[in-house]
Amino acid sequence: MGTVLAALRDDLDFQPSPVPDRPGLMVRDPLRYSDVALILPLPLVRCLTCFDGAHSVADLHAVVLQETGRLDLVDAADELVRALSDAGFLDDEAFRRLRAARRDAFARAPLRTAAFAGDGYPHDRVKLAQTIETWMRAPPPPAMGAAMELPPAPGPSLPILAIAAPHVSPIGGVASYGAAYRALGPELADRTFVILGTSHYGQPNRFGLTRKPFQTPLGQAVTDVALVDWLERAAPDAVDVEDYCQAVEHSIEFQVLFLQALFGPSVKILPILCGPFWGPVSGHIPEDDPGVARVLDSLGRLRTATDAELVWVLGVDMAHVGRRYGDDWDARPHDGRMDEVAARDRARLERVVAGDAGGFWKVVHERGHDDLKWCGTSPLYAFLHAHPRARGRILHYDQWTIDEKSIVSFAAVAFSG
Repeated sequence: MGTVLAALRDDLDFQPSPVPDRPGLMVRDPLRYSDVALILPLPLVRCLTCFDGAHSVADLHAVVLQETGRLDLVDAADELVRALSDAGFLDDEAFRRLRAARRDAFARAPLRTAAFAGDGYPHDRVKLAQTIETWMRAPPPPAMGAAMELPPAPGPSLPILAIAAPHVSPIGGVASYGAAYRALGPELADRTFVILGTSHYGQPNRFGLTRKPFQTPLGQAVTDVALVDWLERAAPDAVDVEDYCQAVEHSIEFQVLFLQALFGPSVKILPILCGPFWGPVSGHIPEDDPGVARVLDSLGRLRTATDAELVWVLGVDMAHVGRRYGDDWDARPHDGRMDEVAARDRARLERVVAGDAGGFWKVVHERGHDDLKWCGTSPLYAFLHAHPRARGRILHYDQWTIDEKSIVSFAAVAFSG
């Protein structure tokens, strides 16, 4: 059979080449173990099917010949193997060394540095502050519907205890970000903000923590180390402290920016990444996992013990539909199928604003699995479990074209209770 090729990592990102004169497929590492982005020419794209841990070098050569009919490109296939390994894209020893080094470097670092400055938002401090101010001044858009706006908006008699905001790129979700963060008044400046963010790369049924301050172009947000330590003691088998996912995750970083803009660069935070909740059998609930149960119970006890000192921020997106996300149809904003998605999003949000954790979980899985691929389910469920008396108000709902055939939906919600 010959030498078996190492498998391609299953957590890479694939996109059409963005370079007009180099058509093909761009491969990059969203976890940033590797800083390399490779563009594979079209004749070599099908070769990736050989990197599954079962095919040999001879199989790869055969695919090249079949695709191109050119013997001179066999050397290019060998170079492809070297390039993928050198980039850290194969599940081989080179990647394992690279991963260990990156994780160790993050664990030792004194700060959680900004991962998306200059990409998702301006790197320059002054320009960033001006940009966020512009986003915050955006006129409030219409809410999802009058029936979604009960109970009344929090006011003096109904203080804000939480908001949900998107974690999509701010430029795509500016209206929802603005609607969510305008709900936070200056009287909250001295609070600690518990940020529950989606962990896109974290392990199921795990929570990722860090003690590091969050460095952004606006300054250093202060992480409440005492609360991190408390959670680690409460549920050591379900939390990962200095979780590498914190280094590359945007769902918390974008919330920190808005909090710093509102309350100053040294705003106090408790950053918690929530991995997906998975269970062994159909009909399970997250608490069926003992570790998840301990974390959820701990968050509830944290809320009870320090309720007057905490405000909760949920960094969550909702539906991910269209070609990019594995669907066999093109998703476009507010066409017929997206109207159906909006209606189903609404049904889920109705359970969220009612504070109904169990009902929310049930409607998410009403078809046996989450075909809408809500990536914010875990943070939302964790919050609702910790705050069973919370009641919400929908401030805004939107759908964003992440590419010409794919849509992400999200909302802004304010909670009181």
